[in-house]
Amino acid sequence: MKVHIEIDCSPDEARRFMGLPDVEKANAVYVDTIAKAMKGVSNIDQLDQYAKQLAPMGQMGLKIFQSFVEGAAKNSAANRDSEPPKADQ
Repeated sequence: MKVHIEIDCSPDEARRFMGLPDVEKANAVYVDTIAKAMKGVSNIDQLDQYAKQLAPMGQMGLKIFQSFVEGAAKNSAANRDSEPPKADQ
């Protein structure tokens, strides 16, 4: 048996309900820092170097995140393929 619950709330309400911190100010500072750094970029190599430096944990962090996303996509596809067909109600 499956039960689906739909909750209509704003992202801020969901964040507070789940007990997550408000990172809006920290995110604004991070985005501002990246935007300022990107203004001096004059070629693709510079852009690549800045991206590696600004990303959390550098290149290793990007690879970990990429493998996480790829694994989640594979698991999602495998779960979707293994579900039995739904009967019309």
